Amino acid sequence: MSAINLTHTQVLIIGAGPAGLSAAISLKKAMPELEVCVIDKGTSPGSHNLSGAVVESHSLEAILDLAKPDWRQSDKAKQILSEKVVTDDIVFAPNSKYFIKMNPFIKAAAFCKLGIGKMLHSGDYILSISRLCGWLGELAASLGVEVLTGFTAEELITQPAGHSIVKLKAQGLAKTGESEPNYIPGEMIHADIVLLAEGTDGLVTEKFIKDSGLIRRRKQLWSLGVKEVLHVTPDQYRSFGAGRVIHAMGYPLWTPLIGPAMFGGSIMYAYGQDHIAIGVIVGLDFKYSDFNPQHALELFKRHKKVLPYIEGAKTIAAGAKMIPEAGYDAIPRDPATSAIGKGSVIILGDSAGLVNMQQIKGLHNAIDSGIIAADAVSKNLNNPSNIARDYTELFENSRMENELKAARNFRQTIAKFGPSIGFPLSVISSLLPRFDIEEDYRTMRPRKYRFKPARDFDKAQFTALAHTHHREDQPCHLIIKDPLPCRECKNKFSQPCITFCPAGVYESIEGIAQPANPSNCLHCKTCQRKCPYDNIRWTAPEPPGGPNYKNM
Repeated sequence: MSAINLTHTQVLIIGAGPAGLSAAISLKKAMPELEVCVIDKGTSPGSHNLSGAVVESHSLEAILDLAKPDWRQSDKAKQILSEKVVTDDIVFAPNSKYFIKMNPFIKAAAFCKLGIGKMLHSGDYILSISRLCGWLGELAASLGVEVLTGFTAEELITQPAGHSIVKLKAQGLAKTGESEPNYIPGEMIHADIVLLAEGTDGLVTEKFIKDSGLIRRRKQLWSLGVKEVLHVTPDQYRSFGAGRVIHAMGYPLWTPLIGPAMFGGSIMYAYGQDHIAIGVIVGLDFKYSDFNPQHALELFKRHKKVLPYIEGAKTIAAGAKMIPEAGYDAIPRDPATSAIGKGSVIILGDSAGLVNMQQIKGLHNAIDSGIIAADAVSKNLNNPSNIARDYTELFENSRMENELKAARNFRQTIAKFGPSIGFPLSVISSLLPRFDIEEDYRTMRPRKYRFKPARDFDKAQFTALAHTHHREDQPCHLIIKDPLPCRECKNKFSQPCITFCPAGVYESIEGIAQPANPSNCLHCKTCQRKCPYDNIRWTAPEPPGGPNYKNM
């Protein structure tokens, strides 16, 4: 990898995920002569992207129609978009033995036009988001977009004149912070317009929100998803059923009355080619200091209704990712104008929190936000200071606004009352007062999770299957702000970061939790949002470090 040769561009997009690439494609189709550059810290587009992923067809097909009208006949479409949801089972698991099918209830809710009636996913695509982003990156490049990977944006500096400067992460520093022979300083890129599409809890985005005075009307909440892709036998795959999706509530995250009581659920998808994807998503407002989401995944895999389909299967890929959950009221806005950004800088997709947890979906909104971002830029190329205003106006007149607004109180209702009361109340959550919920890191209690798998989860193997890598001899990118709270945390909570980190980054050294294995980091940033003392900060490691997802 050589130093970047770019010092100025008209439009700079930070993040080569669905939102950023959709924006780049839309911009180039509208204005072929426009300079559009996408930078991403991963080794390739999609290498840091992980999702379920069940994607609504209308948004995905819209961007593909724009990028490549004959895409349906392409080999990529046949490889990546070969699976659609035929059967969607939404179930409640009261224990480790039974499923209770909830589809009749969901269909009744749809008939009554209640929000949870939109949880069914029939006709949607089942796909690998990492592979989809790789394809979108190729399509963007074919249109003339400069897609540069292995470059990490570290800071965004807005200028009085309206343009912005993006500082890239330096490379070649030793652990001590001294320059090594291969040192490359972080270059400055000047851009007339910046689109922030970093994904969940983006480093540059969160700094921009703070520095620009943007506010969230309600606090952002987070969940952690852990996922594996399993290679099963042909008989197991046929028995499970091609095009089948299971979304499960209840065990092992929530059992009414007796506990545990955590927001979240389990997922299981037919992935094609005798592959089944399986995962657990859990809200980071969990209270159990010894809880490991991967233990919950192991318990779900051993469920009596799941095990026959995957017993003896080989795990071929794994990963972890945070999800922004708080929805509409947590979208960061300019308090003076309500714009989702400021001037010529706007925020897209998961960076803006455009996830609808009522439907367990966000990818379609990420794509659509990229499309409308391009429209706002196109209309204001000669007056960039209006871009954030027009982007927000397009958002507020879109399907996204209506969808997210209808679900605006869903997650907060469950956080306020707990799953046993909150889930039933969530049916009418739009009619309830909007609750101000405490941050996830404040919810930890010295309680114990009541379920334990028969074996401990192998985090080393999980991390290996995420193909994560970082140069060992670089400064640690995980910062413990103050060692004193760590001592109190050990006494009160028994150092939960060691347990909940999906990559085994943290270890107890001389009684203090330390990021002893930063090269294992999956960039999920759970430690930053769940440390009960808010004492960990995730900073950008040297590119192109991190996971290298190929089929997630």
